Amino acid sequence: MRVDVRALGACNRLAEQGAKRAAGALSDLTGTDLAVEVTGASVASGEDLAKSFAGRESIGVSVGLRGGLDGEAVLAFDAVNADALLSLLPGGRSMDRSAVTEVGNIALGGFLDGWANYLGAAIDMSPPRYFEADGAAVLPDGALAGDGVFLFESRLDATTTDLDFSIYMLPDSGPFRDLIVGKTAPAAASGDAPGAAANGGTASTAVPYESLSTFSSLAKEGSANAADNIEMMTGLETSVDVSRLRFVPLADVPAEVGDEPHAGTVFELQGQPSGYLAILFEESSAAAVADAMLPMDPDEPLGDMAENALCELGNVMTSGFIDGWANVLGTSITHSPPEFVHDIGASTISPLVAKLSERQDYGFVIDTAIRTEGIQARCDVYALPDERELAQALDRLSES
Repeated sequence: MRVDVRALGACNRLAEQGAKRAAGALSDLTGTDLAVEVTGASVASGEDLAKSFAGRESIGVSVGLRGGLDGEAVLAFDAVNADALLSLLPGGRSMDRSAVTEVGNIALGGFLDGWANYLGAAIDMSPPRYFEADGAAVLPDGALAGDGVFLFESRLDATTTDLDFSIYMLPDSGPFRDLIVGKTAPAAASGDAPGAAANGGTASTAVPYESLSTFSSLAKEGSANAADNIEMMTGLETSVDVSRLRFVPLADVPAEVGDEPHAGTVFELQGQPSGYLAILFEESSAAAVADAMLPMDPDEPLGDMAENALCELGNVMTSGFIDGWANVLGTSITHSPPEFVHDIGASTISPLVAKLSERQDYGFVIDTAIRTEGIQARCDVYALPDERELAQALDRLSES
């Protein structure tokens, strides 16, 4: 099975449009404006999903899908937002569980309408099931058993109140398989030339599904290497919170990093694949990690001494991150000298996205969160490989 990148991008757009329909339906119901923050597709193992959802308490609704698309869809609110949700609903707290169930039914129906329209086939939803769940129990039972499952995730946010929630869709094989392998590539949804995928026009971006799972494992391995390097250089116990491969519109990546001040290093990658890698700490975490590396107190929290320390750390982390890729892919990957960045998060990543966007609209983002225990510092690693070169390298990996 080969996953066509353009077809996957088109499916991602369908998910984004569905999320906007869901936001509109809920805005009408609650009287508050809702915006879609981001929609992306993840390739993740059960272990990755369990880590991603660890510590969350959720309430929401799940429905089974049959017909034009098989699988399951879930609407989940953080449990801490339950009161905020109920205060917006007609009937308020007196509605409680039945209100949440109705909200889920309306939102998920809107989310799936676009998929049904595109497929030209009805998607039947099972009766909504209300749940209160800890961690990854919010997802269908079979999700955690897979070595590499697709998860479409859309995050929505209320602009006037403290309320945010997510819609998850885990499609089964069958009709969805036909979409992502390009047999019925959604040209109308993606804007690509009709029949491009079927005629081989996107052969350079067709990725063996098994290799995607392999590369996701490589991302995890690279993250572990990077964490080991932090521990070696700082003496701080370090662990990888989560590492997974996501497929997202590049234009959405800066918003994901957010508007909080960050400091760290960015690199340009050369080889197969080329691309960019950014290692970003929240500002206070960057200062604390640099302080742990220096033999004396720095001249200022993120002055020249701290900058040099973070560049040295970034250099070693990046080498550890990409060496594993090159070894398994059978390629050579080098990186530029570190460029120190200290700005709001979105501004640190935007120049990289702009450069990569010159040749692609979507990208496979390797998303890693690394945490040091001693000072509660967190580091996020964003790897943005060139999709065509990644596809070619994965294709060679599959053949070997």
